[in-house]
Amino acid sequence: MTGADLVARILKQEGVDFMGVIPFNSLEEAAAKAGIRPLIFRQERVGVNLADAYTRVTNGRGTGVFAMQAGPGAENAFAGVAQAYADSVPILLLPASAPRNRAGVHPTFSPSRTYESVVKWSSRVGLPEEIPNAMRRAFSQLRLGRPSPVLLDLPSDILRGELPGDDVEYMPVRRRRSEGDPQDVRDAAKVLLGATNPVIHAGQGVLYAEAWDELQELAELTQTPVMTSMAGKSVFREDHPLSLGTRSSTTTGMVVRFLDQADVVFGIGCSFTRIHYGADAFDSKVLVHITNDEDDVNKDYSPDVAVIGDAKLVMRQLISEIKAILADSGSERVNRGDVAGEIKAVREEWMKEWLPKMHSDAVPINPYRALNDLSKAIDHKKTIMNHDSGSPRDQMIPFYKTVTPRGFIAWGKSTQLGYSLGAAMGSKLAAPDKLCVNVIGDYGFGMVGTDLETAVREEIPILTVILNNSSMGIYRPEHFATAHELYGTKTTGGDFVKMAEALGAYSERVTQPDEVISAAERCAGIVQSGRTALLEIVTDDAEKDMPFRMF
Repeated sequence: MTGADLVARILKQEGVDFMGVIPFNSLEEAAAKAGIRPLIFRQERVGVNLADAYTRVTNGRGTGVFAMQAGPGAENAFAGVAQAYADSVPILLLPASAPRNRAGVHPTFSPSRTYESVVKWSSRVGLPEEIPNAMRRAFSQLRLGRPSPVLLDLPSDILRGELPGDDVEYMPVRRRRSEGDPQDVRDAAKVLLGATNPVIHAGQGVLYAEAWDELQELAELTQTPVMTSMAGKSVFREDHPLSLGTRSSTTTGMVVRFLDQADVVFGIGCSFTRIHYGADAFDSKVLVHITNDEDDVNKDYSPDVAVIGDAKLVMRQLISEIKAILADSGSERVNRGDVAGEIKAVREEWMKEWLPKMHSDAVPINPYRALNDLSKAIDHKKTIMNHDSGSPRDQMIPFYKTVTPRGFIAWGKSTQLGYSLGAAMGSKLAAPDKLCVNVIGDYGFGMVGTDLETAVREEIPILTVILNNSSMGIYRPEHFATAHELYGTKTTGGDFVKMAEALGAYSERVTQPDEVISAAERCAGIVQSGRTALLEIVTDDAEKDMPFRMF
């Protein structure tokens, strides 16, 4: 048995069914023998993005794994790992590295040292017999505490070297969760009940804890409106009367109104990082911070109450505490007046500004019309939507209504163009019965588009929607007026329909607004039949309005 065989055996014991890889790592052969499917990509970061989204959609119950080739493979994967680190996604990185006798010799690349700034934990196997211990530590870091990438550096001579015997014992790592300190929970409950205009701020920790039912019960019990962080989008049904939508770099009129008048922001499963709309405006609020990571507490804000624990367990404690307090006063739930009616009124007023764009007959197609019609063409309950960086994210997040947990993969603390393609593939592997869609700009697709062939070859049918405005649309002309006038720095190009056809995917281009719905329905049908499809929508590059953009 080789070191690679042992690593593969342990991965199988830990429930890993596939791993991304670009040969040659030695693990792809060992994994195949162990019954783990190796997925081969055109570029490393798309493979890491797939592992990232797979882990998100399974809420960390499945582990996305990517094994990099020594040297250039480990170097090329960095961007994808940085993306996962920014959004706290627990994926396992297994880069091969140079033989041990080349460690420290210029220009040998050291993954364990280089990646330290973008992983939760980084280590290197020094001896073959240490593989089980090292793997146990890696999976413990993945499944305990704050979710984040972990990296185990595997020297190539250890992977290929023979081990004595094959009776190595290994016990898979279990997830562990903790309740909050009872006094902290009591203090949090009192703050929420004593607030005049509280807002619940739900982050992706609620998703990882699979605590969406508890969140809804807490909101309804206390009649508190709910906004989500960007990564937390989908944890609270956005068709619920108490939903304010998502706080992001762009946001909804409801978030703006209710956050402005809030006296308490009740954070659950969030980091309270000063980023995106409104996150710089919490200083004047009373803050309750519920998180499973003590490093989040007092990072950007000093909360009035902090509870360290799993979001699901802590909310169950809160609900019990609040019900007991209400029972003593003869009430079944908090009376805050017609909060739902106020939210509805604000939503209707806010939408008056945006409905003309969503129904515009202009050519080129207004991107809000394109996205609104795309939303009409799909069943949100049976879809996982992935946005890309830039305009697609900023234009989608305020308006796309999520109705199921993980029905929308939102991100943006790191804003790397092209993430959504691999994310759609990872979503499909995690939820084969769902229609998995990624909406991407032409510039982003230009960075990763060849991996559409990966979706075709690996039989992972997804729908890629390109909003093609032939420019870097998010940047205004005045940002580089001279550079664009002299050298065309804002303009891009390409025939993506022909490219998709050449890569084996079904493809269509739409130029008229009344064609979007039917084209989207056809492409979705193609995907549901088992084939990857691409829909290119030619959109207007003059649309600059964003909903309450922070910058």
